[in-house]
Amino acid sequence: MPLVTRVTDLIGRTPLFELAVTDSGTRLLLKLEQFNPTGAAKIRMAREMVLDAERRGLLEVGGHIIESTSGNTGLGLAVVAAERGYRFTAVVDNHACKDKLRAMRAMGAELVFVADDGDDDLATSAREDLAAAMVAGQAGAYFTEQHNNDANAVGYYPVAEELLADVERVDILLSAVGTGGSLFGTATRLRELGCPARVIGVEPVGSIAFGGPGGPYWQSGTGTPPGATIGTAVDYSLLDEGVKVSDVDAFATARAVAAELGLMIGGSAGGSVFVGLERLEQFPPGSTVVTIVCDGGEKYLDTVFDDRWMGERELLDPAAEERVRAMVRRYAPATRRTDLADAR
Repeated sequence: MPLVTRVTDLIGRTPLFELAVTDSGTRLLLKLEQFNPTGAAKIRMAREMVLDAERRGLLEVGGHIIESTSGNTGLGLAVVAAERGYRFTAVVDNHACKDKLRAMRAMGAELVFVADDGDDDLATSAREDLAAAMVAGQAGAYFTEQHNNDANAVGYYPVAEELLADVERVDILLSAVGTGGSLFGTATRLRELGCPARVIGVEPVGSIAFGGPGGPYWQSGTGTPPGATIGTAVDYSLLDEGVKVSDVDAFATARAVAAELGLMIGGSAGGSVFVGLERLEQFPPGSTVVTIVCDGGEKYLDTVFDDRWMGERELLDPAAEERVRAMVRRYAPATRRTDLADAR
């Protein structure tokens, strides 16, 4: 790593972690985006949205960035705004993890809530409406509007380039769909580089992007809740399959991976990893399956990794966690099995 002078210079070059391998040689690799600044993938697209706005003359010196966010996009924009001399306002709800909100404030962001204290419902549509209204009434303000900003997906093109620098090919790209930028931006660039992958999107049960009834869910920063508009970053032309995962299975997977391996991943990443492990032996032999782990689990110590919070919402399922731990052990790469044998 070279000497750098800006936090955004540290974006990218995140590691690949081999989580699971079958006897037929199919392997599940995790692109660990928590190694970015702010501990999340979304700083990639936050930087690209701001640079794109500058190139198009939409942001003036000392301008005001406004975004509706559940946390990770806001964290990325807070960094970019601080570096480039912009004011940043994050329109948020109480569904967001408290550590994300505290971190945004620490980096100089102004938080505007669309719900009262104690109301922890997901309020994506209300957030976006308020952000748009704030921009309309203020000269020099710019709504990055992550769900409908073409620069969102472009910000993830380097993910594909990094993947192909580390592995020969990506056969299956399997990841959570929130705005859609990380999955479809990476898939677009893989195709441009001559490596079209089968694209499997994962969303929470209750999200409406892949059809079916809408309802509440607790997976943060992913999915499209009822009443929200599916953004243009969700590119159905690239989607081969859409899968829904319950909060229970997603959170059980995040907790199991942490307990079994000491690797902390976020709840939405848990959903993708759950699908990958469940279906690993169904993929063609020798497949390279990649999941983008959009953030780490450290931000969810008060939620996903807190037994009381989980229990109050009837999300705690020790049996589901043990099933995931069993899959992690069954598909452990040879080097990890050797390490365990040596330790015993």
